[in-house]
Amino acid sequence: MNGAGWLMTIVRRFLVAVLLGSASAAFAARAPALAGVVFDDRNGNGARDAGEPGIAGARISDQVRTVESGPDGSWTIAERGGFGLVAINPPAGYAVNGAFFKRAGGGPVDFALVHAATPSAFTFIHASDCHVSPQTVERLKLLRDLASAERPAFVLLTGDLVRDALRVSEAEARSYYDLYVREIAQFRVPVYAVPGNHENFGIERDRSHVSVDHPLYGKQMYRTLVGPNYYSFDFGGIHFVGLDTADISDQWYYGHVDAAQLAWLAGDLAHVTSTTPVVTFNHIPFVTAVDVMAGYTESPPAPTLIEIDGRKQYRHVVSNRADVFALLKGHPFPLALGGHMHTREVLRYEAEGVAARFEQAAAVVGPNEVGPLRMRSGVTVYDVRDGSISDGRFIALDRDK
Repeated sequence: MNGAGWLMTIVRRFLVAVLLGSASAAFAARAPALAGVVFDDRNGNGARDAGEPGIAGARISDQVRTVESGPDGSWTIAERGGFGLVAINPPAGYAVNGAFFKRAGGGPVDFALVHAATPSAFTFIHASDCHVSPQTVERLKLLRDLASAERPAFVLLTGDLVRDALRVSEAEARSYYDLYVREIAQFRVPVYAVPGNHENFGIERDRSHVSVDHPLYGKQMYRTLVGPNYYSFDFGGIHFVGLDTADISDQWYYGHVDAAQLAWLAGDLAHVTSTTPVVTFNHIPFVTAVDVMAGYTESPPAPTLIEIDGRKQYRHVVSNRADVFALLKGHPFPLALGGHMHTREVLRYEAEGVAARFEQAAAVVGPNEVGPLRMRSGVTVYDVRDGSISDGRFIALDRDK
């Protein structure tokens, strides 16, 4: 890189650092510190009993700050922030006994871990856009059956989990969320989900008639009924980062990673070695060509261009992806997974040191028309060996088509 390039990199990192500091201060709440202990749950009962030692090196995050447990397993986030949720990323050789997150109350937030092998080879499934409702729930069951047959280590589910929360009443939105949560609980493998635009409750107020003062408005319904809308976890030598890329501006959703996540991501990556590959998964993709195929539209409810703070931008890609990429710089970034487009899509760029891939999953809910093409419903299966991720293997959910 020449001198001008280095200068631009330094300037960008400085600007991002200023942004992160401002966001961190804005989201930190004046409340008692968060604290707890991470322990070796030797008898598997979920409670810490005599003789069960603490575990060092676990990463704990409140969606603002990330800390590591000490030699005795204890951890503290001195300046409490976030949205009332605490997630754990266990060290190698351990898995969480139970959910990977807890809701922060008034007392300690403890996490029970159990011993688990750290595989050098594993498989995972990327699925997206199940749009669960009573009319479509059988599609999610097809995904569950496929996951049982393929036996992956886990499933990544990149948003639009429910039919709609954007423009409906609280009762209707809750009914979809409750159905989704019940069905996901029946999966035999872990499911790591992030929200899509359809999970933003009530924001299309002209249709939903929901007030911005509603306690579940926007992101809060997802956090209350499902869990953290962004987080990370490590598996098999890869750092997986789930982001919420369906931001809100008044009554619009659009592709954007907000300041709170940028702040959190900077702190999260500070605990990741420079040689560890990072895989992102989110709903609205960083890069896609599907909009080009489908064609430009000005008509609601999802026009191609919208105006945010006086500036026009594409709605269906992450508008500030450069800010995210600036934080990822210095880490191998072989794969970015997205949804939203209801199309299995593969974009590959020959970058220095790594072939960067931006791949979207097809829709679980059903096939999709894009221009002259009818895109199949299905999922993508990835095989990982020694940190190297295979080309995805598409599996149609409608096997007879």
